[in-house]
Amino acid sequence: MMTDPIADLLARIRNGAHARHAEIVCPASKQKLAIAKVLSEQGFVRDVRLDARGTRSVLVVGLRYDDDGRPLIAGLRRVSRPGRRVYVPCGRIPKVRSGLGVAVLSTSRGILSDRAARDAKLGGELICEVW
Repeated sequence: MMTDPIADLLARIRNGAHARHAEIVCPASKQKLAIAKVLSEQGFVRDVRLDARGTRSVLVVGLRYDDDGRPLIAGLRRVSRPGRRVYVPCGRIPKVRSGLGVAVLSTSRGILSDRAARDAKLGGELICEVW
């Protein structure tokens, strides 16, 4: 039994990028799909799709690299975890690496990037930071 599936997704992305894989595969959920879509919209991953493998659906995330072959994701950090939830109001949403990274939040309107949450004047649970 996995206690933190979001941390598992982030670890798979981190490990796949360091190993120079074209894509990673993990068990699918609505929350993981929404987080991967935010990363795709922000340009950190190439594409996100759901596949049916056997009786289960899996999430396939295509990783992106620069012209020199370095991964575009330099780092990932899980902020809110099952043992310590971190909630932030709209005015205290952190700027990751002075705006070069993105924070992913779970708000009342779904999972949003830090910029989208600030524009909508929403706070929420700070899921992770990506740079």
